[in-house]
Amino acid sequence: MASKTKTTRMLGLTGSIGMGKSTAANMLRAMKVPVFSADAYVHGLLGVGGGAVPLIAKAFPKAVIENAVSRDILGKLVFDDDVALARLESILHPMVRDGERRFIFCQNMARATVAVLEIPLLFETGGETLCDGVAVLTAPAFIQKQRVLARKGMNQARFEAIRRRQMGETEKCSRADFVIPTGLGRARTFIALENVVKKMKHQNGGRGL
Repeated sequence: MASKTKTTRMLGLTGSIGMGKSTAANMLRAMKVPVFSADAYVHGLLGVGGGAVPLIAKAFPKAVIENAVSRDILGKLVFDDDVALARLESILHPMVRDGERRFIFCQNMARATVAVLEIPLLFETGGETLCDGVAVLTAPAFIQKQRVLARKGMNQARFEAIRRRQMGETEKCSRADFVIPTGLGRARTFIALENVVKKMKHQNGGRGL
């Protein structure tokens, strides 16, 4: 459970693939709420000279080209290979967690009232322990499928493989403090996020208190 004495109240933002996490994170930034994006942080780790490049080069040498990791090649190497995926996660997850903790420290030092950790695998990696509240984004399955399959390089098999590695929708929503629908239009999502931020600002203590 998050500490009761810290200045900044941390909101975990999560949801399965295609549920609108990036859009919601941008809405929160528009509200002047600081957001840590785990996906964006990983992009930095895998980019030219990124912190994860030397370790990826040792574990997956074919995936490193000109001091950067090719996400396409890396994705093919770990796709449907649980052992390779676990090896990759053992490299990236500790680095992302360090980034999260530095973000939390900086927000406390800046005395931000509320800040957000946008983490796709929040529950799967135990990231909720860093948060005072968790908001799960959700949408009907047909909308999720439409959104995901519209992405470049995505297909049904890859979509299903990603879903199998993520916590089920029912369990995810049952563990959330806030459930935010994203299939009813952006205006509704924005209003719901505003209400969550307001509640977080007036929250006393950690999760469930």
